[in-house]
Amino acid sequence: MTFIKYLFTKAFLKQLAMAVGVIILLMMIVLWWLRMTTNHNQQIEVPDLAKLSLDAVEEKLDEVDLRFVILDSANYNPDYPKYSVIEQLPKAGKFVKEDRKIYLTLNPKGYKKLKIPEVVGRTRRQAEPTLLAMGFKIGKVTYRRYIAKDEVLQLRHKGKKLEKGAMLQKTSVIDLVLGDGDGGLNQGASEGDNNSSETEKKTEDGGE
Repeated sequence: MTFIKYLFTKAFLKQLAMAVGVIILLMMIVLWWLRMTTNHNQQIEVPDLAKLSLDAVEEKLDEVDLRFVILDSANYNPDYPKYSVIEQLPKAGKFVKEDRKIYLTLNPKGYKKLKIPEVVGRTRRQAEPTLLAMGFKIGKVTYRRYIAKDEVLQLRHKGKKLEKGAMLQKTSVIDLVLGDGDGGLNQGASEGDNNSSETEKKTEDGGE
C-alpha cells in the first residue's frame, strides 16, 4: 500500500479526526485559561478621587479591587484640601481591569517657600513688580526720612524685618519701608530721626 492510498484509509482519517479534536480541545482550554488569568472583558469604572484624603482613596479603591500609587505633589491649590488628590490617572469614568494601579498627584500642605529677591536699595518702581512676579503680595507702605525718595530701605513681614536671603511662602504679604526724599533737607534733624523713629506716612496698598 502506497503512502498516498494510506492517507485515504478509514484508520488514518479516524486518527486525523482524533488529532484535530485534541488540538481544538487544547486551544479551547488555553483560551479559557487566558480569559481567567487576564480578566478578559472585565471592566471596572475608575471612581472620582478628587479632593479625597488618602484614607478615603484607599477605602474607595478597595471596594472596586483597584490600587493606587502616589506620584508626587503638585503646585498648591487652595481650592483643594491639604494632602488630597488633585490629579489622577486614569481619569474618573475610564474603564480598567481589576487590580489596576491608579496614579495620584496630591495637593501639598501649602505654597512653597521662595527666597526673597534683593530689592533693598532699589526704587519702589523696580521692587514692586519683582515681588509681585514671584507671587508675593505688597502690604503696607511706610516712609522713613531718607535722602532718596522711594528707595527701598527695608522689607517687613508681620512686623519683622526680612534679612537678606530670607525665605517666605508664596503669596505672603510683604510691607515696604521707603525713603521719603526729605533726609537731605535738614541733615541735623534727620540724623536723630533716622536712628530713633520712622516718620511714617502710611499709604494704601499700591499708593503713596
